Amino acid sequence: MYTATKLPRTSALFISALLGGLIFTSCASSEQTANKAAPQIAANGAVNQLSARESSISQKAETAPINRSRPQLIKKAAISLTVNSVDKTVDAVSQIINQQQGDLIGLKQQQPKNDNPRYTATIQLRIPEDRLEPTLEQLAKLGTVESRNITAEDVGDRLVDFQARLTNLQKTEANLQKIMDRAGSVRDVLSVAQELSNVRQTIEQIDAQLKSLQNQVAYSTITLNLEAAVSSTSPQPALGLQVKETWNNSTHSLSAFSVGLLKLGIWLIVYSPYLLIFVALIYGFRRWRRTHLPRLPQTPESTSSD
Repeated sequence: MYTATKLPRTSALFISALLGGLIFTSCASSEQTANKAAPQIAANGAVNQLSARESSISQKAETAPINRSRPQLIKKAAISLTVNSVDKTVDAVSQIINQQQGDLIGLKQQQPKNDNPRYTATIQLRIPEDRLEPTLEQLAKLGTVESRNITAEDVGDRLVDFQARLTNLQKTEANLQKIMDRAGSVRDVLSVAQELSNVRQTIEQIDAQLKSLQNQVAYSTITLNLEAAVSSTSPQPALGLQVKETWNNSTHSLSAFSVGLLKLGIWLIVYSPYLLIFVALIYGFRRWRRTHLPRLPQTPESTSSD
């Protein structure tokens, strides 16, 4: 009786334990599956974010403007100033050139004349391209600006063309040098040498033009025109200047009169034969008239008066 009742209780406990183990195992496996799935989902999300970021970067790269090279400009400026003293202004311009690391490439001064009573000067300057505007501002402070002009010419295409031609010619020179090294006959060597000389000459010409353009781009030129101011009332000349001017005028008049008399004497000497002939004709005509024409009879009145 006791044994019969004990066996069912043991089997019931065993079945309960087995079911609990199965449930625990299934829960544990589900938790591990969830834990494994979570990193995979997170990884997939990071990959998606990375791909989205890459796609956005690629879209920005497509829409971003392409960086172009800076224009190669040859700048030329001209400025005209009215100043109080041209000499002092020229000295000030020299100081500005030294400060801006430029060069003075031309200077022309003209003293006052009768047709132009003003003292003028023209100065040619060469300034680094990045210092053009500051230099013009400093020059404008030296006097009254009458005119100001800036011109620019883009030579980027010419520079690229010269560089491309120079590269191709250098390759041609190298190939000709190789052909010359392999040439056998004298005729072939001379022919290749002539062609190589022509190519090198062209290279030197293009290289000189390229360097000239690069120099013009790197340095801008400024033409500065200076003109002295003239007061409304001209000062009275000094007494010494007036006496000197009167003496010069009188001596000039005397010399002109003397030259005129000398010229008249030369004319008379040259035409003297004709004058002598004319005088001789007049004298002969009068003498012939006296001898050949009859005299008028004298009247009594004229005789009594005698």
